[in-house]
Amino acid sequence: MKHAAFATVDAMVRALAPSYPVMCIYPAELRKSARAFLDGFPGRVLYAVKCNPDPQVIRILAEAGIRNFDTASLPEVALVKELLPDATCYFNHPVKNRAAIESAHHVYDVRHFVIDSHEELAKILACTGKAGGKAGDLVIQVRLATAPGYAAFDLSLKFGVPMEQASGLLRAVVAAGAQPALSFHVGSQCATPEAYEHALREAGTVLAAAGVVPAYVNVGGGFPAHYRGSSLLPLGAFFEAIGREVKALHLPAGTDTLCEPGRALVVEAGTLVVQVQLRKGDSLYVNDGIFGSLSELNVARLTPPTRLIRLSGPSANETREFRIFGPTCDSADVLPLPFVLPADAAEGDWIEIGQVGAYSNALASHFNGFYCDTTVTIGD
Repeated sequence: MKHAAFATVDAMVRALAPSYPVMCIYPAELRKSARAFLDGFPGRVLYAVKCNPDPQVIRILAEAGIRNFDTASLPEVALVKELLPDATCYFNHPVKNRAAIESAHHVYDVRHFVIDSHEELAKILACTGKAGGKAGDLVIQVRLATAPGYAAFDLSLKFGVPMEQASGLLRAVVAAGAQPALSFHVGSQCATPEAYEHALREAGTVLAAAGVVPAYVNVGGGFPAHYRGSSLLPLGAFFEAIGREVKALHLPAGTDTLCEPGRALVVEAGTLVVQVQLRKGDSLYVNDGIFGSLSELNVARLTPPTRLIRLSGPSANETREFRIFGPTCDSADVLPLPFVLPADAAEGDWIEIGQVGAYSNALASHFNGFYCDTTVTIGD
């Protein structure tokens, strides 16, 4: 079953009594998050498809006004363009294979690419047929490496050109006849607006040294989700800091600013309903786990909001901590932190796990034959 609609999660459980895990998408939360970025961010908003590639999520975000998408592979480009032919895809992976570049450009009309090396620039020019100064319709972003220490996941360990090399690469883009742009990514789940301030000041230094006018400056993603137990500034503080630093760059009128959020757009819009298959003391065995939709709970040691659902009657008022095991035969399939649930939780009960709209279905494997293949919408 794909994308059946229910008024509430409890109504879904009553109707389906699912013995399988169910991903629940909340369209109202998606629209709310999209509106927060579209109204608050001082520029163009892209959705990072890698975070949650569910077609329904993409459609709802598009209906809410997001028509630009950060894509990292040809399948992501194809997914977006086949759902939304008029959408604009930005191929923002700094290392792309030649066949993907050719198909993205010639089949799906992709014009925006990211590089962090001269080799990748040459590859894009060759694969798009734009070598020899014929690349005027391409916008090629040079991705700048950013300072570590601001985010939960440092992405500049893998991608990004150092400041001292970025200016030369920008000039090479111009020499190739393409439109230059500058981008960076401060890291996933960034804790402070200071990261964007620092990166934009470095971007200003690079642009001045290169002597080029960018088509746009892309500040990437990294906007934090307010996970349970976290203490972070609101998104508005990040938007204000970015707007202030972009203004200080004194770019020509019409130069746009881009962002590419993923996590902050979708994290609150997804919950996962799992069923308890067995209770052993204070351990619960459920039908999804770290090799499926709960991978990031393990990696990031998150403690999401949870609640027990029981159709046969009320649960106990007393609570206790339960160790949660996933369904596979691998003993590593256990969450690092316990769930606090009613003390009488038992086989056949369901658990709704909140804040899993980001990096859940996107990271799930089919290990041991266990996976979540049912998605429903809630509240519409």
